[in-house]
Amino acid sequence: MGAPTSHGHADDAGLGPPETVEVADGIFAYVQPDGSWWINNTGFLVDADARRVAAVDTCSTERRTRGFLEAIAAVTPHPVRTLVNTHHHGDHTNGNCLVADDATIIGHHVTREEVLATRIGGLEAVFGDVEWGDLEPAAPTVTFSDRLDVHVGGRTMELHHFPDPAHTRSDVACWLPSEKLLFAGDLVFNGGTPFVVMGSVAGSIEAVARLRALGPETIVPGHGGVCGPDVLDRVEGYLRFVQETAADAHAAGEAPLDAARQVDLGEYAEWLDAERIVGNLHRAYAELEGKECNVMAAFGDMLAYNGGRPLRCLA
Repeated sequence: MGAPTSHGHADDAGLGPPETVEVADGIFAYVQPDGSWWINNTGFLVDADARRVAAVDTCSTERRTRGFLEAIAAVTPHPVRTLVNTHHHGDHTNGNCLVADDATIIGHHVTREEVLATRIGGLEAVFGDVEWGDLEPAAPTVTFSDRLDVHVGGRTMELHHFPDPAHTRSDVACWLPSEKLLFAGDLVFNGGTPFVVMGSVAGSIEAVARLRALGPETIVPGHGGVCGPDVLDRVEGYLRFVQETAADAHAAGEAPLDAARQVDLGEYAEWLDAERIVGNLHRAYAELEGKECNVMAAFGDMLAYNGGRPLRCLA
């Protein structure tokens, strides 16, 4: 079912190639191992009658996005005419500019605002040197607030925005009810540590509940392999672990970094990007205190937790 593609460089030689997985008839997930920082999943729906493709997200770098577009071309000669962004983060939007000029890009209002306000690159202090490529921000041209339906080849893809911040303030889940198939964006990580420093721990738990209520049988997470609904229990379990750790450490007067260094991650220790516990605790502390989260301080503490080294990034 999966057709591997081959795009790589020396730094990610140990990673498997991206894989195009047909998750339903004419619907594909593009899964990029290993799903760590800046290595996301995308997907696409083929409308053979209208000779067009609807895609879900792009990738972080020019190289990776061109690999995604080549994977689409290996399945169908039809161009991408519709692109849905699940949220504004660059691993899901940096490659927007490489999609056809006449494609319609759809996203939440905040996704458009955030993409327009950002620039690509300039993150060497956190992630080291990354070859982003020749990319320019390309924001959604069609935006919505809560719900929007996209019709592709007789299928309805429901776009759901959850009012509370979760992974970000702009998360959109792409739900195909007839197939019971969910493109979850970064509301779901499979095998990687969830990251909610730019959203909300409590809001992420609520988002998981709402995703579960849809009744998905197949989930394409934002990072990690295609999975079933049991992943929602694992994500929720981790988020509640963060809340409980934060409540105990905050009551004891411990700083988030100290709490992260002392806590036993247990079953979550083997998940990718474990340093995210620090950022997530920063967010949980802010929620306990009813304050804004200092995102820059959170990243600074994640670097400290990582021994002062840049965070692992193989984009």
